[in-house]
Amino acid sequence: MGFVSAQDAIDSGRASRIPNPKSRIPSDRYAEVIKVLSRVLVLNLGVALAKILFGYSSGAISILSDGFHSLTDAASNVVGLVGVRAAGRPPDEDHPYGHRKFETVAAAAVTIFLLLVMLEVLRNAFNHLSGRAAPRAISAASFVVMIVTVAVNLVVIWYESREAERLGSEVLLADAMQTRGDVWSSITVIAALAGARLGLPILDPLAALVVAGFIGHASYQIAQATTAILSDRVVISDADLERVVMTVPGVIGCHHIRTRGSADHVFLDLHVWLPADMRLTDAHDLSHAVKDRLTARYPQIADAIIHIEPPPKAS
Repeated sequence: MGFVSAQDAIDSGRASRIPNPKSRIPSDRYAEVIKVLSRVLVLNLGVALAKILFGYSSGAISILSDGFHSLTDAASNVVGLVGVRAAGRPPDEDHPYGHRKFETVAAAAVTIFLLLVMLEVLRNAFNHLSGRAAPRAISAASFVVMIVTVAVNLVVIWYESREAERLGSEVLLADAMQTRGDVWSSITVIAALAGARLGLPILDPLAALVVAGFIGHASYQIAQATTAILSDRVVISDADLERVVMTVPGVIGCHHIRTRGSADHVFLDLHVWLPADMRLTDAHDLSHAVKDRLTARYPQIADAIIHIEPPPKAS
């Protein structure tokens, strides 16, 4: 059985290594994620404090609840900063695969803050619905505070979503998702304030219940995304990887493809079938050509282990 030489395959692999700018992750990724989180932290603190202070002073339970919701954005930023700093440490003797999952753990921790805030929002809403807290008049200033904070949140969502895609960061994506829920809950609060001003004060605590629903939904989304990473769910489709492998001259086939990790930090291992009469040194070189082709197509692959074996015998 004839085959293409290993060197020809390697040269072919190098020739096809065309960088994809959209999938390239900056070398100083962790520093950039920290910079984004720090900037967003300042904005989130401002939004949360404005809502909480005005909520307490005006007695608008929906604004106060929304302020607590916004406060979790700031809390998640702090958790994210700690997690990203830990994730940026290089591999060591105890963590040969690196510390990347600390960022995922930090994103998962956001769900705890969300659940605690949801309970606080439900408690406040129940107190108003049961008559333990008397409703107050809704002023025009309530609308100004809510509209301004919604505008700030929209800027945060746009900024974090853009940077999350560019940097491949689930912490930034989780925070953007959380802030998106904050915007919808704020819009609900604005609608409830309008109704309360028109003579339906019960809409204020009812809006707080809707806010609790948004918080719970955001918590579920973040938990679902982070659990997929921590449970080693498939990151890149087996079929897509097989197509790339089969473009390397000399490879007969591949199987047992496995990927795990996060979107920007993937570990891969697979078996490739090479001609049974190929010399070990050529087979070794060809496996490197396969690895080069894969990392060229998917720069997010942190490491790939290629197992070489002869093709299965025909039955």
